[in-house]
Amino acid sequence: MADDRARGQLSLDPQKVVLVDENDRQIGVDDKLKAHQGGAKLHRAFSVFLFNGKGETLLQRRALVKYHSKGKWANACCSHPMPGEGVADAARRRLKEEMGIECDLREVFAFTYRADVGEGLTEHEFDHVFFGRYDGRVDANADEVMDYRWVLPSDLVREVESNPDGFAPWLRICLSRVVANIGR
Repeated sequence: MADDRARGQLSLDPQKVVLVDENDRQIGVDDKLKAHQGGAKLHRAFSVFLFNGKGETLLQRRALVKYHSKGKWANACCSHPMPGEGVADAARRRLKEEMGIECDLREVFAFTYRADVGEGLTEHEFDHVFFGRYDGRVDANADEVMDYRWVLPSDLVREVESNPDGFAPWLRICLSRVVANIGR
């Protein structure tokens, strides 16, 4: 994505999401909650997967105050870029805000999905997936995260198979592609 700030189009608003077409071209902006209701409009999102030197990936358990997928295990960080914000910039910003982590990230793949996330809401996202390497301290924000842990991807696959409802839908949906791309 081009650097929108260089064009003077920066209008950061955490309560807005970027609506996109099936090719991730921006077609509008909408209120975050409204975009997740009814037909759930396709919008831009990102998911961050961090791996440590032991080959484990960082999971967070979403806080009970989140507007959906409360108490479910998810990848290290996931959210939406604000209008005018680059996806990679948003991924780094939210990783710092949610987990207290700063590290290099690289986009590995993207996918589109639609999933019922409860509370009358649906995620319909064009999700950019980022990988990073991190071996430092985690300082999780209690307003966002109620718990976190490191787990081997092979163990995570087994956990998701045995208890799918304990995990956020986007994690369940993209996990096989994440595992297939480890080390690439």
